[in-house]
Amino acid sequence: MSAPIIIYTDGSSRGNPGPGGYGAVLIAGPHRKELSQGYKLTTNNRMELLAVIVSLELLKNENSQVTVYTDSKYVVDAVEKKWVFGWEKKGFAGKKNPDLWMRFLKIYRKHQVNFVWVKGHSTNKENNLCDKLAVEASSKGNLLDDFGYQPE
Repeated sequence: MSAPIIIYTDGSSRGNPGPGGYGAVLIAGPHRKELSQGYKLTTNNRMELLAVIVSLELLKNENSQVTVYTDSKYVVDAVEKKWVFGWEKKGFAGKKNPDLWMRFLKIYRKHQVNFVWVKGHSTNKENNLCDKLAVEASSKGNLLDDFGYQPE
C-alpha cells in the first residue's frame, strides 16, 4: 500500500461570476506537486470543487488513502453531510454544478478520501499557498473557458 496522500486545495473568482482559478498542492511522501489553472468566467464554488477533482484525477493508483484540506464548506459539507449522494439520486435536479459533481463522484469513488475543513486566509501555510496559486492563475493571460458554467 502506498503512503497516504495529502491534498490542499483552494479556488477563487474575481466577481462571482468572473475570472477565476484553482490552486492545489499534492504531497505524497517526499513528492510534492503544485498546480493551478485559470478560467475566463466561472464561480468560486466551481473553482473550489474543480481543485479537488483535478487533484484526485492526477493520482496514479486507485484506492489511495487521501486527505483533502480545503477551506470550502461547499465541498466539505456536500460530501461529509452526504448531500451530494442525495443530489445524485435525484439527478442533480435544481442543483448547481452538476457537471462537476458527477465528475467528482466518479473519481471520489476510486479512492478513500477524507475531508478536513481549514479556515481560509489563516495560519495554514499550504492553504494560503493554494489561494495564492488560484488568484495568480485567474490573473494570467492563458485563461480557459469553463464550458460547464451555466449563468443563472
